[in-house]
Amino acid sequence: MRSGTLPVALLCTALGLALVSASPGATRLRSVLGLAGSAGVAALLPTSRVSPDAIFIGCWISVTATAAIIYLRRQLQLAVAIALSLNAGLWAGMVSSESVSRLHSLSTLLCVLIWVPASALVARYGTVPVKVASSWIIAVAVMAATLQLLPVTPGYLPDHME
Repeated sequence: MRSGTLPVALLCTALGLALVSASPGATRLRSVLGLAGSAGVAALLPTSRVSPDAIFIGCWISVTATAAIIYLRRQLQLAVAIALSLNAGLWAGMVSSESVSRLHSLSTLLCVLIWVPASALVARYGTVPVKVASSWIIAVAVMAATLQLLPVTPGYLPDHME
């Protein structure tokens, strides 16, 4: 779970699913641009003063909160969509700056484009499939964050690290 790819991919997927409830057009485009811009800036900032554990926990909390937005019964407003995108970009950039391959982690920003097929799914079947996917993302994020807080038990680390 220390690779920057999975947290960033799930964060961007959660954002894409949240953007399904936003008004089409300018809101989604501005959100995606805000995500890309803030992730790029955050990836270039030094994070040496912040613990990697804190960065990953913060990212997993952000994944959970972003995925839970889909449960709101009203349409996502522009200001909320931009705030979610900037938050996701900030955490994606910080996690990417901690990973070995920044470019590989930042390439998962494209997962936000899941809103395109998800919008078609919502138009045809309603919001249930999107809510199921969001619930799965929340479960994975909570599990990953919890595993970081638990003490290391025998067999959890590779043999050469015990």
